[in-house]
Amino acid sequence: MLLKRLLFLFSILFFFSSFVFAQDSKPEKPSTNATKALEYERTEFSIPGLYPAKVVNVKHENSIIDNKIIYDAAYKMLEEGILQLTGELSLKDAWLKFIDVNDRIGLKVNPVAGPTLTTSIELTQAIVKQLEEAGLPKENIIIWDRREEQLIEAGFTPEEFPGIKIIGTERLGENGTMYDENGKLYSERMIDTTWYYWADVDGEYDAETIPYMVNGGKYSYFTKILTEMVDKVINVPILKNAGTSITLCLKNLAYGSITNTGRLHKQLWSDTIADVCAFPPIRDKVVLNIVDGIKGCYDGGPGANPQFFTEYKTLLIGTDPVAVDRIGFEIVTKKRIDEKLQEQPSERGKQFLYLAQKYGLGEPDLENIDLIKVELK
Repeated sequence: MLLKRLLFLFSILFFFSSFVFAQDSKPEKPSTNATKALEYERTEFSIPGLYPAKVVNVKHENSIIDNKIIYDAAYKMLEEGILQLTGELSLKDAWLKFIDVNDRIGLKVNPVAGPTLTTSIELTQAIVKQLEEAGLPKENIIIWDRREEQLIEAGFTPEEFPGIKIIGTERLGENGTMYDENGKLYSERMIDTTWYYWADVDGEYDAETIPYMVNGGKYSYFTKILTEMVDKVINVPILKNAGTSITLCLKNLAYGSITNTGRLHKQLWSDTIADVCAFPPIRDKVVLNIVDGIKGCYDGGPGANPQFFTEYKTLLIGTDPVAVDRIGFEIVTKKRIDEKLQEQPSERGKQFLYLAQKYGLGEPDLENIDLIKVELK
């Protein structure tokens, strides 16, 4: 099973390198149902949220020592970032800006690259602890991503998070396989066919790949984790690259929340990131983004290549995922330029930010972003 998933991840990386960033030609884009997202009325929490165009960058020199992320440092970074973002003096009051104690909160992590480059267990534990201190019952917290098996492999286990539900859209049944006795995918029970992203591109997969896509065809369905199981989402991606671009807030949400994504990488990578995040299951539920940049990468992403790991020793926090992603783009790009992987920022690499702006999802221009920098020791 692990080998099959690794082969699938390599195929996705091939799409990144061969099509998204290397192509100079611009083929005509397939049509989508993206404008449908604009028909729904926004809420007070709709992205870009309570603090549009505001990002807090918290650094802590001792947040990782000997390749070990320090929980106390992660907790302090998170605390300072939330206080700076909200302007509150009390940490509890700051968290209650985003949640109600009766909310069901989903922590959208990113374990795709495995345990060596995952949303850190320590930061996730710090988020859980601060939510509990704000009055949220532990049983109201869900840690989730697209693939449940990857969550467990990356360390999101009942032992590390007692009393918290850990679940993926793609999951095994009680028989230990992806299929039930009738040959149906257990994952099909986790998708909401009333919410979908349609694109005029067919998903055609072999028998080895289809369990990880859930369905083929031209529809990508939203997970029921989003549409039914949580009231609000805290997005916790990793500070890492994808070619000359990044895979932070918007990418973690878009590609982690729908099925049948393999078909979208070649012609609609940037569009999908913006389009999917404009739909209410994401737009109206994601109240906070916390980018885990304590340890990240500057090349080889979204996979885990140890030679390109780096200790950014930073968190990026904000309700505006476009603004947060833009600051993350600057950090990763600077590192890539310093490492002589590229000479200047990639315009194509930040295209998705401007596509997202058209949906009112946030601010992509540096001169309009209120960036607060905090240094801790």
